[in-house]
Parts: sequence; structure tokens; C-alpha cells
Amino acid sequence: MSADRAALQRALDRGEQEGGSVEFKERLTREIHLAHGRMESLAAQLRHRVLSGDGVATYVVGVTDDGGLAGIDPDAFSESMDVLSLLAEEAGAHIEDVQTWGIDESETSIRASTRNGSGGLVGVATIREGAVLDIDSEHIVVGTAGHVDHGKSTLVGSLVTGQADDGEGGTRGYLDVQPHEVQRGLSADLSYAVYGFDDDDGPVRMDNPHRKSDRARVVEESDRLVSFVDTVGHEPWLRTTIRGLVGQKLDYGLLTVAADDGPTKTTREHLGILLATELPTIVAITKTDAVSEERATEVEREVEQLLREVGKVPLRVERHGVDVAIEEVDENVVPILLTSAVTMDGLDTLDTMFERLPKTTADSGEFTMYIDRSYSVTGVGAVASGTINSGSVEAGDELLLGPMSDGQFRTVEVRSIEMHYHRVDEAKAGRIVGIALKGVREPEIERGMVLLPADSDPEPVREFEAEVMVLNHPTRIGTGYEPVVHLETISETAVFEPEGGHLLPGDKGTTRVRFKFRPYLLEEGQRFVFREGQSKGVGTVTDVNPGK
Repeated sequence: MSADRAALQRALDRGEQEGGSVEFKERLTREIHLAHGRMESLAAQLRHRVLSGDGVATYVVGVTDDGGLAGIDPDAFSESMDVLSLLAEEAGAHIEDVQTWGIDESETSIRASTRNGSGGLVGVATIREGAVLDIDSEHIVVGTAGHVDHGKSTLVGSLVTGQADDGEGGTRGYLDVQPHEVQRGLSADLSYAVYGFDDDDGPVRMDNPHRKSDRARVVEESDRLVSFVDTVGHEPWLRTTIRGLVGQKLDYGLLTVAADDGPTKTTREHLGILLATELPTIVAITKTDAVSEERATEVEREVEQLLREVGKVPLRVERHGVDVAIEEVDENVVPILLTSAVTMDGLDTLDTMFERLPKTTADSGEFTMYIDRSYSVTGVGAVASGTINSGSVEAGDELLLGPMSDGQFRTVEVRSIEMHYHRVDEAKAGRIVGIALKGVREPEIERGMVLLPADSDPEPVREFEAEVMVLNHPTRIGTGYEPVVHLETISETAVFEPEGGHLLPGDKGTTRVRFKFRPYLLEEGQRFVFREGQSKGVGTVTDVNPGK
């Protein structure tokens, strides 16, 4: 039997026993199993199973009382999980993990699949004692940037695990999620990592970031969390890097510059994006183990000069101390420190900074989350992920999702919330979360859509007015110029109509901006980056109802 089916077979082999921790259920429904009296009885049964398993119970759903494979359709399975979650909550427990399998029509073979078998679904739910975690810890989000091979992912991998790199970028493998990324040694999409700090015991790190349970443990044990959004250093994926730095509600930027290479064109581009969005930034000079002390100092001076050229104040952490760096870092003052993921030099300084740096993004306001990714989980349904911009959201909340291509919003319900693979009851601004939604199919969710409270009255727009600055262009920008606008998680081609007819490199001015294909929800004051080929610029939304 393959390992991916072992959990199901083990549960079936153990079977339901008096005083055991395994329970078989064919299906659970709200109407029957949450009825008065019935719910209390089933919650008591679940509590008994959890206690019998020393705090862990296994529920097999989609099977008969004797363990025969029945299989239920996806909607019925999803409802069963909702009911089971409520029963677990009533019993002082929570669903920790769900695995599902599709079965064929003969109901005699089981296959692990991300698709539904024609005979329905069978699932194994692991239920653990204790309520769903209520996250009340401090939380900052850090976005990495820097040239390819300058050690972004390796540095983050060593930070979150506490493991020294092997000199070949081994710890970066903890962040790359696609086989071709690992094989080529190049990140091709945004990656995420987390570590934290306990008020008494210091850093809380992951032993193996590939284990979902390890990430969940960090979330559970930490009094303060640090989430990393690791971007892409390779030039062809600059659009993805912009998406990571603009659309993730970051508190700080971490720019890496390799000591064996120094600042490059990509370094300058990434620094420009970080500073244009007014994000407080730290520069880590990496790979100092690979060069002489003199070379590391030379690169440090090159970085200082680069920062001065763009009007920023460099601050050497080694000279001024970490306390001064923490106090002074902002959109104008940029700390610089020397690091090595191989020798671990400088990583304790980064630990100190990330443990003490204040959060810079606001938590106030109504719940808003721009969607960065969507995916479908068998038995759960559509999941939208992103960083919460403002406010908070709870399981069971009704929300609006949109705008759809026609500008309309749809009412959806929050089934559940996960944060770094740990299910939580509530999530607040700045958290990177996955929200399972009821009332929408995954293909209908698109990047750039937004989730809002159900009583909101959103007015999406196709056209807005903005103040822009042209950072780079070979000639001039005129009416009809069509760059890609990166705003929050929106990446959409737009048409510019500059006031006065044109803008030259270095110019600041007002322009009308019209999305070419569909409307989006915008707010005045939102900052954005626009790009077309080698042309780049930044802007701020000044009017979402121009001409009115």
C-alpha cells in the first residue's frame, strides 16, 4: 500500500472499538446531527474518543458503520466537515488535519487524488484536544528582495530553522515549493516562511519547514511572529517580485546584496521598488564567508553610496549598534549589516531586530483582504489566500467577494481560516492567511479581487486619477501609453492619459489611468508601481471618481 493511503487503511484496520479513538461516520448533516439533544450526544461521543486516544481521535467519514467504503459527494463531505468542526468545538477540541480520497464506482479500490472519484469521497479527520488557536501574538511581515544568487532564500531558510547553510544554498530548499525550482536553484514564484519568538525562551524555529505541523507549532508557541514573503531575483520574474513587494501588506523590506558580487542592476531595481513604496528597509550583505574582510567592507561602502544616491541615510549596524538600528530604521534610514548563512554571522543581529522591530502597518478599519492566490481543497472547497490589509475576520463571517468581471460582488461565507497551516478562529490585519469560502467555486476567484464585510457598499472602478513619477523611460510617456499597473495584488494592463499630453523621465504629474479589461476596487491614497519593458514608475491614487 502506498504511503498516501496508509492513514486511511490504518484507521479502517483499527476499526470502531469500545474505548477506542476511531469513529466511523457515513455522513453528518446540520439538520440531523446538530439538532437539540443530538448535538450534545455526538459531542460527548467525540470527547470520549479524544480522551481514549490520549488527546487525539480519528474520524473516518464516507464509510459505513462496519468500515465499508460508501463515498459521499463533495458537497455532502464539506457539510460533514463543517458539522464535525462544530461538534469538536462543543467538545473542547478542533480538527487538526483532513485527508481525502476518491473511490471508484465499485467501492473496492481507493486512490489518493486531488480530484473527486466517480464514487465519491472518503476522508480521515484528525481531531486534537484543545480549542482552535486564537492568535493574539504580535506579527510582522517582511518581504525579501535582491538579485538572483544573492542568497535571499538561503538567508531566510537559515533564519527560520537556525541551521547553517552548506555553502551550496541547501537551506533555500526549505522555501522553494516547485520541483523545477529546487532542480534549477532559481525561485519562480513567491514563497512563504515563518518563525517566531517566545517572550521567555527566545526564537521559535522550525525543525523541518516542509512539515505543515512544524509551521503550525511555530504559530502556536510564539508570542511574536515573523512571516517572510520571499520574492524572485531573476530578471524575467520582476513582475512577480513587484507583486510580492506591493501586494502583501509588508512591514519591512529585507534587501540582500552578495559580498562576492556587489550591487547589480537588479539590486537597484528592487531597492527602487522598496523605497518608492516607502517601505522601511534593511540591507543584508550576504556570503561574507566567501570573501575577504576587505572585500566585504568594500561592498558595504558600495551599498552606502547607492543609498545616498537615492536620498537615503545608510546606517552601519556594526558601527552604531542594533539598538540604534531598531530605533532609527524608517523610510529614510536604512540599516546595513554583514551576514553569512554558512557561518551564521549576523543572523543573531537579525533575530534581535525582528524580535523588537515595531509593526508599521495599521490594524484599524473594516476587514479588507486583496486576494493573491486561490486553490481548491478536496472536501473543503475554494480557498482564497492573501495578507489581511485591515480589520479582522472570523470563521462563520459573511463577506463580499469581488468585483467579478461585470463589477458585481458575491456573498460568501468563511468556512475556516488557516495561518501557516494552523487553523485559527480569527485573523487580524497583517496576517498571511488562507480563507476557505462557501458560496463560490475556485475558478471564479481571481487575483486582485477583494474580500469585504457583507454590509459594505463597494464601488469598483475602471478609471481613476493618480499622481505619478516616471523613474525610467527611453523617451517620454504620452496618451495611450499601456503599462502594467501593480496595485495591492492587482496586476493589470492600463491606459495612461497624462495631463498636458506627456511625461518625461524624472517628471511628476497627474494622469488618468484606465484598466483595459475589467474593474477593480480602489481607494484614494493607495500606492502603485507601473512597468512596461524597461520603463518604470510609481504613483498614488488621488481620485477614484474623476470627472464627477
